[in-house]
Amino acid sequence: MLDIRNLNKSFGAINVTKGVTLSVSGATCHALIGPNGAGKTTLIHQISGVLQPDGGSIELDGRNLLPLTVDQRALAGLGRTFQITSVLPSFTVLENVAIAVQAKSGGSMRFFGRASAESALNARALDILDQVGLADRSETRAADMSHGELRLVELALALAGEPKFLLLDEPMAGLGQRESTRLIAFLNALRGQIPMLLVEHDMDAIFQLSDTVSVLVDGAIVATGTPEEIRADPIARAAYLGEHAA
Repeated sequence: MLDIRNLNKSFGAINVTKGVTLSVSGATCHALIGPNGAGKTTLIHQISGVLQPDGGSIELDGRNLLPLTVDQRALAGLGRTFQITSVLPSFTVLENVAIAVQAKSGGSMRFFGRASAESALNARALDILDQVGLADRSETRAADMSHGELRLVELALALAGEPKFLLLDEPMAGLGQRESTRLIAFLNALRGQIPMLLVEHDMDAIFQLSDTVSVLVDGAIVATGTPEEIRADPIARAAYLGEHAA
């Protein structure tokens, strides 16, 4: 369970996170939507440890995450994907995932280039690639993958950390229709297994994937409900959905 209570963050006189309280329990998908500049990425940065909040609490399964670094939060079970892909382009897909498996097992960062030489790492990495539908692309260099395939590789990297919780930061960004359909299908299969917080602008994806939706405007949550409730909520419609609410 991810439990966020009364989170606050300011940059000078600008309040970018205003008393945000949010809980994600069970293996559900909680979506966070809002207009550009609403503070979604700043909130995700605070959860993952990139930024420290000025006040409030963040707990994962009852453990206080605030004293932990980004890496320590990952080891505690917090997985994250990024808006900008973090895949190593000169490595094969298999090597990328093997590196992530090695990092989870406590392997030295200095030996990342040799990670794929370990058969146990390879076996685990191939299993994860099979889960995301990329086993047949394991020997392809990441630089030669399509944008949509790289999104799946990034999810594989997150899964290699054996997360208790997934932060998905705009996974559909830059994808075509075919790639979006493939990624939505995978995330739907993952739903029910791992709890997720999804930040996304693609409203079709939001309504297909989420169990609960929160609307963030000017750093504050103005509405929370099921996708159907958010569709019908006049505050949510005015704040974000616009023509999508029809």
